[in-house]
Amino acid sequence: MPAGAVLELPYYGYITALAIDPIEKKPLYHWRPGSSIASIGFAGCNLRCPFCQNWHISQVGGTGTPAPAARLRLNPEELVAAVMAVYAESGTAKHPEHYEPESRQIAYTYSEPLVHAEYLTGCMAEARKENIANILVTNGCVNAETAEAVLGLADAANIDLKCFSEKTYTNILGGKLHAVLDFIRLAVARGVHTEITTLVVPGLNDSERELAEIAEFIAGLSGEIAWHLSAYHPDWKWNVPPTNPAKLSAAAEQARAILPHVYAGNIAGEQNDTHCRHCGSLLVQRVGYRVNTPCLAREEQAETTEKAAFYRCTSCGKPAPIRWK
Repeated sequence: MPAGAVLELPYYGYITALAIDPIEKKPLYHWRPGSSIASIGFAGCNLRCPFCQNWHISQVGGTGTPAPAARLRLNPEELVAAVMAVYAESGTAKHPEHYEPESRQIAYTYSEPLVHAEYLTGCMAEARKENIANILVTNGCVNAETAEAVLGLADAANIDLKCFSEKTYTNILGGKLHAVLDFIRLAVARGVHTEITTLVVPGLNDSERELAEIAEFIAGLSGEIAWHLSAYHPDWKWNVPPTNPAKLSAAAEQARAILPHVYAGNIAGEQNDTHCRHCGSLLVQRVGYRVNTPCLAREEQAETTEKAAFYRCTSCGKPAPIRWK
C-alpha cells in the first residue's frame, strides 16, 4: 500500500432499512414470543447463492449490481440512539409491554451482517451499554476470530445452514460448510440462543438423507434448538420449481422424529405451534405473526437478580424451550 494511503470501509454505517418487525419474522420462534424487534438492514453478502431470495441488496459490489440507496448512514452510537427513538415512538402500540426498556432488541438482518464485522461489533457493544439485546440473522460463514468477537456480544441468532454438503457450499454457494458448522457449535457453546434455518431447494438439498443429516447434527448440539424449513421460490439465477408445500410439511414431520421443534415456513396454512415436549400442552400458538401463549409463563424463580432467562409450561411446570435472555 502506498505511503500515506488510508484504508476505508466504503459501507461502514451504510443502513438500507430500519424497521420494527415481529420477532417471528426473523424467524425466531423460541425467543421472546410475541415481541417486536428493531431490524437493521445492510447491503452485500459473502456468499453467492444463485437462488438468493433477497439478492437485490445482498448481491452488490463486485457482481456489477448497483448498491441500493442507503436510507441512513450512522455510526454505532447514532444507530443505537435511532433504535431507542424508534422504540419510544412505538410505545403506544397495541402491546406496549413489548416496548419496555428491558424488552428492546436489535436484529442485524435482511442481508449478511458479518461482512460488516467492524461496524457490527461496534453497534453490538453500544447496544449492550443500553441493555438492548443483540440478535444476529446470519449465514455463519466466517473465520474463527470474527466468530468469537461477534458471538461474544450476541444474545440470540438465527443461522442459515443451507445444506449439509461441503461440495455444494464450495461449488454453488461460494462458502465453506465447516465454517458454518463451527459457527453454530460456537454459538451454542457460548450460550447464545440459537435457531437454524434451511431454505429447502428442490434437487439441491431436499433429499431425505441430507435433511436427516442436518436434523441429527442439530439434535447432537441440543434437542431444544428450533429448526426452520423454509420454502424456496424461483429467484435471481435459479429457476427450478418452487418447494412443494406438501413435501415441505412431510419433511418437517419426518424431521420431528429426530428433533422435536421443526417448523415449516413460507407456506400458507401451516401449523407452526410450539408444544411442551413433556406433556404436550400448547405453549405458543401462531397464526401468521399473531401469537398466543396459553400455557407459557416467565420462570418465576431465577438464580440471579436479573429477570429470569427461561419460560416454563404452566400445565406441568417443566422448563419450556423458550428463552428471554
